[in-house]
Amino acid sequence: MDSDMILLEVSEKMDKAIENLEKRFTTVRAGRANPSSLDGVMVEYYGSMTPLKQLATISVPEARQLLIKPFDKSSLGAIEKAILASNLGYTPGNDGETIRIVIPELTEERRRELAKQVKALAEEAKVSIRNIRHDALEDVKKSDLPEDEEKRMEKEIQDSVNEYNKKIEGKLKEKEEELLTV
Repeated sequence: MDSDMILLEVSEKMDKAIENLEKRFTTVRAGRANPSSLDGVMVEYYGSMTPLKQLATISVPEARQLLIKPFDKSSLGAIEKAILASNLGYTPGNDGETIRIVIPELTEERRRELAKQVKALAEEAKVSIRNIRHDALEDVKKSDLPEDEEKRMEKEIQDSVNEYNKKIEGKLKEKEEELLTV
């Protein structure tokens, strides 16, 4: 594998790590209604587990409210049960047509808990970046490059790691501010 391919692969993998972190950050709710907070909810529908977003439209009629309108009204009960089982802390209200979820205000203690959770997610992303660096350095060693080229590659890979770690820190700071702002 030549040096350009290794650097390209490193960059792609690190971009994916950042993308994954952003996706995981959206599941941590900050007191505002966010339809993506229900992305992980699986509903038992005619004997098979189906993602909620395939069974209903999810909208945000107000800042702290989610409205779930199932395509098939017979699935209302199953959707309600799945939301309760998902441990998101939501209490669904079923009116026979739709399900409304009022997002509770976050307590100071819960905000701090969520901030810790976000820090842990950011740390996982950093570990992922370090693993990518480790694999890339192994590839550089295996590629039989001249010593000066090998050193240059190692430096470029480390520069990428530093850059992506700064991105992670920035996203962490952003999410913490969002969580801790009342």
